[in-house]
Amino acid sequence: MRSSWSLGRACLLVGCLGSDVAAQAPLTWDEVRARFEANNPTLRAGEIGIDQSRADEVTAHLRPNPDLSLSADQATFSRPSEGAGRFDAVVGVASVDYLIELAHKRALRLASAQGATAVAISQQADLTRTLVFSLRQAFVQLLQAKAFLALAQEELADYDKVITISRDRFHAGDIAQIDLDRLELQRVGYESDVQTGMVNVRTAKIQLIALLNEKATTVDQFDVTGPYDFASPSPTLEEVRETALQTRPDLKAAFQSIEKAKTDFRLAGANGSWDPTLSVDVGWPRSPGSPSYFGVGVSLPLRLFDRNQGEKKRTELDIGRNDRLADATRAQVLSDVDSAYATVLSTVAQLQPYRDSYLTQSTRVRDIMTFSYQRGGAALVDFLQARQEYRTVQIAYVNLVGAFLSAVSQLNLAVGREVIP
Repeated sequence: MRSSWSLGRACLLVGCLGSDVAAQAPLTWDEVRARFEANNPTLRAGEIGIDQSRADEVTAHLRPNPDLSLSADQATFSRPSEGAGRFDAVVGVASVDYLIELAHKRALRLASAQGATAVAISQQADLTRTLVFSLRQAFVQLLQAKAFLALAQEELADYDKVITISRDRFHAGDIAQIDLDRLELQRVGYESDVQTGMVNVRTAKIQLIALLNEKATTVDQFDVTGPYDFASPSPTLEEVRETALQTRPDLKAAFQSIEKAKTDFRLAGANGSWDPTLSVDVGWPRSPGSPSYFGVGVSLPLRLFDRNQGEKKRTELDIGRNDRLADATRAQVLSDVDSAYATVLSTVAQLQPYRDSYLTQSTRVRDIMTFSYQRGGAALVDFLQARQEYRTVQIAYVNLVGAFLSAVSQLNLAVGREVIP
């Protein structure tokens, strides 16, 4: 057996547990994410919400409609004089009224609606950020389950070789029946690890398929592949913090909400101004000799009491409120980044000794004790202890790599994009 166990072999594990179903090619992380973003109903619903916000922009930028009025006046109720009809004196009038919006109301309404769309887009990006984190955690969980299963299968195969040799030694009279029985009883632990690993792989696949919303894909057809390893983070903490401040969509939405609040405050002031209504009317009397006429008029609302004072005050307060929320969001972003980065560094510090020495040492001790025991130079209890120590070290390494990948996912979530692939 080689001097160290390579976790890369976990990624070469057969992707289906049933041999009677044709398996698709294992999906990489980029492929899994692309399918998720294309199929997830929550993300699709959010995109519809953005389209609705864009439709509100059209409504906000519409001009007011003119009003057309038609009237007939001066029809008589009393009996007209001889030779005259009741409607001979009727005057027909047609008038058109149009509200003229001043103080840039229409432009400010459009700017406010565009601000709402910008906030909706950033909130959709933040929703994608959190959902992709859950997806990444499920992806890592499946890789970890596959790595554990690969280790368990390798250990069971190696232990079966030991049992085969020990049976030959027993038949040759080299070891006692009790030693062979104890060796065979130890096999149940390796069998249990394999069965547990198979269940964990299947469960992780089910969870990932559910997130992808692929109802037609069966567990036996589905598989993923990717590196199951660790490396020290290349960007510094300051670089990561700066990237987060520029990238986090929830922080961007907070700043965009401030700008929208300022626009709404200007719009509230504009809505408190006087908008004139221009009217043009044309009349045509039926009486002989009466000339047709036209007129022009302007009406102004007397805004003596309602000058939109309440909305002006509310929008002014909303600016301060959104400013405080942005400060809180910025502090939360930096806190998330600092915590996640510290977790990554801590996990790397735990993993480094395993790569540098523990994996090699545990393998060397196991191989030496196996060689010595098979030739009668070591006691059974020492041989079993060496194998148990090897198993403990290998499982701990698998779990620590999984913790590292989860910590990286948490850091990418905190930053708002993948700073560590």
